[in-house]
Amino acid sequence: MPTSRTLETKIKAIGARLGADERFTGRGVTIAFLDAGFYAHADLVKPHRRIKEYHDVLMNSPGPHELPPADVSSWHGMMTTAVACGNGALSSGKYKGLAHEAELVLVKVGSVSRIRHEDLTLGIDWVCANAHRLGIGILNISAGGDYEASHLWDSLSRAAEAALRMGIVVVCAAGNAGHTHDHAVVPPASTPAVITVGGFDDEQGSLDKFVPYHSSYGPTIDGVQKPEVIAPAIKIAAPILPDTPTAAQAALITDMTVADDHELHQILGQSHGVDPELDAAKHLQPYQLRQIIAAKRSGQKVISKHYKEVDGTSFAAPIVSSIVAQMLEAKPELTPSAIKRILIATARRMPHVGVDRQGWGVVQPAAAVQRALEWQPERGRR
Repeated sequence: MPTSRTLETKIKAIGARLGADERFTGRGVTIAFLDAGFYAHADLVKPHRRIKEYHDVLMNSPGPHELPPADVSSWHGMMTTAVACGNGALSSGKYKGLAHEAELVLVKVGSVSRIRHEDLTLGIDWVCANAHRLGIGILNISAGGDYEASHLWDSLSRAAEAALRMGIVVVCAAGNAGHTHDHAVVPPASTPAVITVGGFDDEQGSLDKFVPYHSSYGPTIDGVQKPEVIAPAIKIAAPILPDTPTAAQAALITDMTVADDHELHQILGQSHGVDPELDAAKHLQPYQLRQIIAAKRSGQKVISKHYKEVDGTSFAAPIVSSIVAQMLEAKPELTPSAIKRILIATARRMPHVGVDRQGWGVVQPAAAVQRALEWQPERGRR
């Protein structure tokens, strides 16, 4: 098919947006992810598979389990893992995560409709029980419990604290309720020692123009300010789940975007049934079709056949997890507390936004890695 038109997008890779140190890619680091479901996307398994193990806590069996085919619960975990660790296999490397050479452990703790407080706890417990065997150094949790609770008695918070005591860096999404009256941060993100990640919108391109995302924020029920840091939470490139209606529509929109005018009706005729609205518009002139296509591409946030824009602290958190992976590659002996202190010390506050919404501010990957390289343990500390 001729492609005299180009597929233009303003979506940048995370490394370019944050100015990351590209010498570090998470090599030798393993990140565990808790989520509703997962998929062995090309960005994680090509040219070689980096998924070490998959476990489903709902199966009540020791495993290891086989990663199932894609289903409706797969998309969220597929996206969070690719944002952190995808190598951009389907984008010629453009949309790669900062930890695109890290290995992964995938732990299913629910479904697209429900992740229970108790199952998140089981997921963390499983990670702790298998951390040494699998070499898990980081735990990313882009999900939250069912209710506010004090870390002093809540089982989910205590599980997160147990992981930290084992030397696992725990990174949690703050949640997306900052635009509501009840903007509470719930476990495990409310646990004091974890790294809780909020979001910001960097579309304007400079720190003094960034605006906060509607992240949940503290103080928590225990009076702890959350989040500690913020990361991009809007217009993030993530994979589209293959072999789904969404993927078929994205492919059609992409093909029609780059096609010449005389090809549009032929493409529509070959793709009947993919998009009823476009089927109904096949009698229109090319310039009218292009208006519909442009609106659909914007409305469905299509970047290309294989990627779309996503937003939320669910994706800000894995960005921070990928920065942590870079830090651990640079200095493997870093403790969870040292990593948290470095991220806080190197973050930059947005000058016009309240501390409660941003904590210590915007993560700075290159500065964090440099500080990690320079880190020396304090006397009396491991």
